[in-house]
Amino acid sequence: MQQGEPRTLLEAHEVVMKRRPPNTAKPSDWVAFRLGNARVYEAVADVDRGHHHEALYWAGYEKRRAEEGQT
Repeated sequence: MQQGEPRTLLEAHEVVMKRRPPNTAKPSDWVAFRLGNARVYEAVADVDRGHHHEALYWAGYEKRRAEEGQT
């Protein structure tokens, strides 16, 4: 994990919300957003051990949303 990257689940949620594209964004932008979120949550799961399972849940959630093409 690099400096400046989220180290807790709460920080990951904050990063995700700051990166969120507008509702009118193209579907490809939403897929990229969701896949990026999954990577953030997976990285946090390795560091924030107290929220390991919850972070993995969010990673899976984001992957599913990306596969479904959902905003």
